[in-house]
Amino acid sequence: MAGFGKNVIKRIIKDYELYLFLLPTLVYFAVFLYGPMYGVQIAFKDFNGALGFAGSPWVGFKHFRNFFDSYFFWVIIRNTVYLSLYSLIVGFPLPIVLSLMLNEVKNLKYKKLVQTITYAPHFISTVVLVGIVLILLSPSTGIVNHILRAIGLEPVYFMTKAAYFRHIYVWSDIWQNIGWGSIIYLAALSSVDMEQHEAATIDGASRLQRIWHINIPAITPTIIIMFILRTGQIMNVGFEKVFLMQNELNKDTSEVISTYVYQRGLIRADFSFSSAVGLFNNVINFILLNIVNQISRRVGETSLF
Repeated sequence: MAGFGKNVIKRIIKDYELYLFLLPTLVYFAVFLYGPMYGVQIAFKDFNGALGFAGSPWVGFKHFRNFFDSYFFWVIIRNTVYLSLYSLIVGFPLPIVLSLMLNEVKNLKYKKLVQTITYAPHFISTVVLVGIVLILLSPSTGIVNHILRAIGLEPVYFMTKAAYFRHIYVWSDIWQNIGWGSIIYLAALSSVDMEQHEAATIDGASRLQRIWHINIPAITPTIIIMFILRTGQIMNVGFEKVFLMQNELNKDTSEVISTYVYQRGLIRADFSFSSAVGLFNNVINFILLNIVNQISRRVGETSLF
């Protein structure tokens, strides 16, 4: 072991410039990701700011039991899972479809134009995006309700209807991220050997047949990896966008784990309870990530680890 340690030190000294480039990343992860994990202990304590982390009394799984027994438990779990699965089922395949379509475009100017149009929404901030959605769906001035009036229908108060919240959230997210999500698949498609397409064309394969039997198999490992990563975030629904779109009239479907933690942790200053909820959320994500990863490894021999 001593010899191994010496060899590691020699390699670091020899290539110290490379390790210097790596140092800021290591510091970032240590300070912002691993350092705060020390505070996870308050999920098992009745945290008191005057007593600090070490001085607060241990209460075991009290806060977890309170969360599981609360009325809101099944409501926020249902809303979080429903919204995540809806986003996954609808939003995950669309960037793949877009990348396959763009890959078939031969006119470079048109291709670049479409890419620019689909990439641009990604760079709009969440606050601005929600503002655009609110303006478009406004019952008095929104273009959507103007169209409804023009065809003889009554205006709809979309943002106050709990039934519409999930659709507005998911489809606005797709509009914002579909182009950006297609980049990684376009990169994978660029590595496809064109000789395979030429050979398939000679054998009489149509364009759809070439896409199905050449392009899709070529990007399948990338699709699997992205799916595993997406599954590992299935309990994480972005706080900022939900919070900005949320109001008292649509809370039946918009209250998710992240907004619930915000309400209990910051508004009510119940830090221990909110930490317990957040820890529970991360443990579920970790378990799902490992399950999907193991299934992928056994079935398709492609996995993260």
